[in-house]
Amino acid sequence: MPRLSSSHRKSLAAGVGSRGARRSDLADPAPLLLATSLPPATVAALLAPYGFADPKRADENIQLLAGEPRSRERLARMLSELLAAVAETADPDQALNHWERFLQAGVNRAQLFDYLAGSPRMLALLCRIFGNSDSMAQTLIRDPLLVYWLAEAQVLTRGPSRLALERALRAILENVTAVELKLEALRRFRRREMLRIGVRDLLRLADVRETTAALSDLAGVLIQAAYEIVAADLRARYGVPMYRDDRGRLVESGFAVVAMGKLGGGELNFSSDVDLIYVSGSEDGETRPWPSVRARSIPNEEYFEYVARALTRALTDITQEGYVFRVDLRLRPEGTVGRLARSVAGYADYYRAHGQGWERLACLKAWPVAGSLPVGRAFLRAVKPFVFGSRSRPLDSRTVSGLVQEVRAIKDMIDDKMASRGQERRNVKLGTGGIREIEFIVQAVQVLYGAWLPGIRDRSTLGALARFRRRGLLSTRDQAALAQAYLFLRDVEHKLQMVHDLQTHALPDSPEDLTRCAIRLGYSPGDRPAATNRFAADYRRHTTVVHRFFKSLFHAPDRSALLRAAQRKAMRAGRV
Repeated sequence: MPRLSSSHRKSLAAGVGSRGARRSDLADPAPLLLATSLPPATVAALLAPYGFADPKRADENIQLLAGEPRSRERLARMLSELLAAVAETADPDQALNHWERFLQAGVNRAQLFDYLAGSPRMLALLCRIFGNSDSMAQTLIRDPLLVYWLAEAQVLTRGPSRLALERALRAILENVTAVELKLEALRRFRRREMLRIGVRDLLRLADVRETTAALSDLAGVLIQAAYEIVAADLRARYGVPMYRDDRGRLVESGFAVVAMGKLGGGELNFSSDVDLIYVSGSEDGETRPWPSVRARSIPNEEYFEYVARALTRALTDITQEGYVFRVDLRLRPEGTVGRLARSVAGYADYYRAHGQGWERLACLKAWPVAGSLPVGRAFLRAVKPFVFGSRSRPLDSRTVSGLVQEVRAIKDMIDDKMASRGQERRNVKLGTGGIREIEFIVQAVQVLYGAWLPGIRDRSTLGALARFRRRGLLSTRDQAALAQAYLFLRDVEHKLQMVHDLQTHALPDSPEDLTRCAIRLGYSPGDRPAATNRFAADYRRHTTVVHRFFKSLFHAPDRSALLRAAQRKAMRAGRV
């Protein structure tokens, strides 16, 4: 957009000039909007304090932000505040690009600028979003009215409970009848709530624990809602799955969605797949029509396969509203070639005959998140002996030794893959000293000694570490070191993924992007090179601690203080 004419410039300058510079140590940038022409050197000088990599493009963005004379006047009055807030973000240039796109999305500029002039908190908030997260910026660009939702009382000050999420979503779905429209409502709800969670995390209004719990609650609510939608549709077509129990009574066979991985542990991340397995109460019998509903009866086994497929599509299909969640079903028996759904008895038979060491670790985190809670609990009871053994039939020495060797072999394969990608030292999840090493430590100890020490069992990584300390397996100092490393690495993972809503875990290899990551994490933007150096030093410190513990357990188990402590406790608990 061209700069203003001389007459417009004089009338606007009179109003803005009376306020003076916003910061005594900076020149007022208002002339960028009010002058008829400015030499490139002057433009560069006015923008220099704000950290733009491309001052020429930044100036072009500012002109496009302004719009017509009335909105230009309003923007000129708060330009110094906007630029100061942008300068504090990871990517000031990208922040202005997103501002431009946001204002071109049908926003009434003059009205918005009036609102932001009276709400400096919201002005700073929008700058933080636009300069730190492309994905959250895109959410606001798609639905600009969410700006006013974010400003409502308690939207950001306190995260909603799971019950509040359920009630809010139920109220939305009550007004929709068609299956596809209901699923679109889920996608919009997910997008809005992800914005809330992301902003709270970015502003440090929620810590890592709160963020992972909020993400897990949201996933559970959406998966349950999606299940109810597809199940109601399939029941209308095929009826209710029924079978005869041990007493010969005709009863309904339930269906449960069991979460594994981070969702099962209540520790979901920003752009994670949800690891799911599908469980039926019984594969015997067939569906029977509801009263007054004509439906085609089919075998229960076939019906539950339909439910599994329909639910997976409902969660993963991408429309103009986005998607609900990416789903990973590879943790089910036989991986990608196995049936999608099995009965509780079918899972028990599989694990008893074919279960492998890594599947013991995976089942540690199993937790029902949707569908029939009794079926989900029955699944947990059925796999418990496989995971832990029991005091009467403990895991034998060959299984124990084999588990340690299997985990080490898995990690060696991961290390080879990371080395081939050049990520062995910068992959937050899978690299040396990364999140996966902490998870392997925690899961292996629980599987090896959980039969004798049930007090160390916990689905969450942080919860298990706390239990290790309480039972004397870890010192307070060591537990704190591992917990702090886990929280730090999970925080880094979140800041990597919130940029583009992609499932990425590798630190950037470019110095500029690494600096941006540091700023998102809260390192001071005042001295960006120093922020990058501090971040790199903290990363090395935490990963060194983690890898030392990992090597002691899986490379020299006889010298592992953690394993020795667990063995002593297990002996006292009655191991022979």
